[in-house]
Amino acid sequence: MKTCVRLFLLATMLSLLFTSLSCNRELSPATPNQTPHTRLANIPRDGDTVFALVTLHWDGYDFDGFIAGYQYKYVTIHVGPGDSVVHDWQGTIETGLTIPFVSDSALNKQIFSVRAIDNNGSPSDTPATRIFFTRRAVPPVTRIVTPSRNAPSREYFVISQITDWWQGIRMVIGADDPDGATVVGYAWAIDSGPWHWMTDTVVHIPPSEFSSLTGTHLLRAISRDNTNLIDPVGDTMSIQLVNPTFTKRVLIIDETDETTFPAGMRYTDAQIDSFYSAIFGTTDSWDYFANAKKIPPRSTLGQYRLIVWHADNRPITAETAHFLRNHADVLQDYLDVGGKLFMSGWRILKSFRWNDPFPVGFEPGTFVFDYLHIVSADETILNGDFTFAQGYGGLSDVAVDSVKLANVFPYSGKLAQINFMGEQNIGGFAKKAFLYQNAGNSTYFRYRGQTCGIIYYGTSFDVVVLGFPMFFMNGNDSQRMVNEILLRLGM
Repeated sequence: MKTCVRLFLLATMLSLLFTSLSCNRELSPATPNQTPHTRLANIPRDGDTVFALVTLHWDGYDFDGFIAGYQYKYVTIHVGPGDSVVHDWQGTIETGLTIPFVSDSALNKQIFSVRAIDNNGSPSDTPATRIFFTRRAVPPVTRIVTPSRNAPSREYFVISQITDWWQGIRMVIGADDPDGATVVGYAWAIDSGPWHWMTDTVVHIPPSEFSSLTGTHLLRAISRDNTNLIDPVGDTMSIQLVNPTFTKRVLIIDETDETTFPAGMRYTDAQIDSFYSAIFGTTDSWDYFANAKKIPPRSTLGQYRLIVWHADNRPITAETAHFLRNHADVLQDYLDVGGKLFMSGWRILKSFRWNDPFPVGFEPGTFVFDYLHIVSADETILNGDFTFAQGYGGLSDVAVDSVKLANVFPYSGKLAQINFMGEQNIGGFAKKAFLYQNAGNSTYFRYRGQTCGIIYYGTSFDVVVLGFPMFFMNGNDSQRMVNEILLRLGM
């Protein structure tokens, strides 16, 4: 027992002695932080002359830690003038960047430096440096593609709010860079307003950007390339805004060329005008041929709630095909802002695709498909067969005026070459309005019941399309038909 106590006391004394010696021992000083090292890849080499957009690569290493990032800067010396531009240090975690060097002189000396930063925040003592030269970079040249300078008019409809159909004034910007740089940004502005930068080339300018929704305004455009040069001049174009009032009721556009009526038929322009004036109750009209085959300006169209376009002569060649197709862009603009269109004619749909054998389909993106809501159309034979249009959905029938066609070959009091759509060939929101009918003993029974007139009721606009010429229909029936349709159009 005494031996165990002696051993315990001895162990305790040794422990206290060791602790005392440990507390009094001096510690070695900490090793100083070693700064990192940086190196540049050998492209470009010292003294190279390159394009202003330069890609450089680098890396770094640290013996007592790790690389947390890098800093780079460069000095541009304009060779010749001798002045210089100093760019401050910029931070990055990348080990390579493509940098647009300032290069506005014929030859530019670039002194590029990069240094690594370690995990203690210490930079390299000696940055890696490369000296090279860049040629002059030329800014891009910008142009306004749309609106087109070749357009017969630069009038544009504008309303106070964006809708499903009207997204604003469409502007397309293009640019070229003479030195081969890539254009990466485009900007547009209205009058003296601020620049709006974008990467796309197409913009729909909202009405809020215009100080007034009428009168002349200036569209401006510039661009920027990937050397950060901005077109100092840009492009401009003036446009005329028209805010439609729709204060008037009906405007009739007369594209019927009575000089090309079939042989033996004698009707004057005055008689055609009188017919349409009576059934639509207006004397407001625009003679297409008397106005050098031009459509009314938007400032005129925008006054009317409904445009009636008739083309009742029968075209027989591409040259005599109806011209409504040439003005689809203006009619689209008119419809987009809330107008209504009533169109009829002889071979009116055929005129849109004159060189294609019928039946023919219309593609999405075309006026006929998107606005008239007709997917495909066909045409009846040349011989007279059509006797009346059967009203559908509560509309009254409209008979052919057999007297006007009685002594004309090969019609014999009936109409021919009627454009029809068929029940499955109209858009989902279009409604059948009139069906093709012929005599009970006609051998062309396949035409019977085909849709030859439709009405589209839309959220922004309404459209009526008749595949037959109204002038050759019974006057009283036509009057009743027009009254019924105008009532449905809220007129």
